[in-house]
Amino acid sequence: MDYQSSIIRDSNPMENLEKQLICPICLEMFNKPVVILPCQHNLCRKCANDVFQAANPYWQSRGTNISGGRFRCPSCRHEVILDRHGVYGLQRNLLVENIIDIYKQEYSSRPLKKGNHPMCKEHEDEKINIYCLTCEVPTCSICKVFGAHKDCEVAPLQNVFQGQKTELSNCISMLVAGNDRVQTIINQLEDSCKTTEENGRVVKQDLCEKFNALFALLEEKRSELLQRVSKEQEEKVGFMQGLIQQYKEQLETSAKLVETAIQSLEETAGAAFLLNAKQLIKTIVEASKGSKLEKIESGFENMDYFAVDLEHIADALRAIDFVT
Repeated sequence: MDYQSSIIRDSNPMENLEKQLICPICLEMFNKPVVILPCQHNLCRKCANDVFQAANPYWQSRGTNISGGRFRCPSCRHEVILDRHGVYGLQRNLLVENIIDIYKQEYSSRPLKKGNHPMCKEHEDEKINIYCLTCEVPTCSICKVFGAHKDCEVAPLQNVFQGQKTELSNCISMLVAGNDRVQTIINQLEDSCKTTEENGRVVKQDLCEKFNALFALLEEKRSELLQRVSKEQEEKVGFMQGLIQQYKEQLETSAKLVETAIQSLEETAGAAFLLNAKQLIKTIVEASKGSKLEKIESGFENMDYFAVDLEHIADALRAIDFVT
């Protein structure tokens, strides 16, 4: 805490110094002993203990085997981790305590200014020195004796002041503890988000791997069936192409026989014609009786016996879902 530079900048060093010496919990000047947190901020030991107790409600009930606890600095939200000694294990800030002593000595030696104390609006020369419990407002003694609060119940201002200060300090402690609990929930939700994202990634990766395996199985089965169809197709086409070649050879032989017979008919000499006619006629008669080559059966070219029923497989694929 840079007290010197702050005091130099301010036109009223004592007022600025007082602002630097205010505890963020009780909003009062630090009370001895003052503890310094690891983040270099200061708290009254009592205020630090109140915040610690609010953040660790079961700390006192643990007996002698105290394991420590933690709370957050009300100024910067830095997490302070304490050992088994609690706030009594924190280091005292003797420098701040000495500055407070010097400030109080200087402040007590100054004359009291009228403007330093709130004055009654109804009686401008009267200080506000009592508290009306009925109306819940601070007022002056004249208002109680002669004014608007003469029939009200009042109490010394300092008593009410200290009570409400304590109540406000407790509220701050509860609020700080509540903030710690909210921060814990936020941290848990953030961790849950990260875990959910990682779990989703793993599940999607596993799902893709299973479908890829299914695709590979279908592709393998399709290739197997296509090979069987191709083999049957090649065998049938090869057989029929062999028959075509045989019939072409037979047709070519018959055409040559016809050509030979026509040439024989052109022979004019009887003896020469008769030498070959009988054998030629016999050959033509044999050729005319019909082909002895193999023929294909009706429907030989059909391939419909390779039909595949995949409707039940399609129904099974459509029924794929997550296991409940």
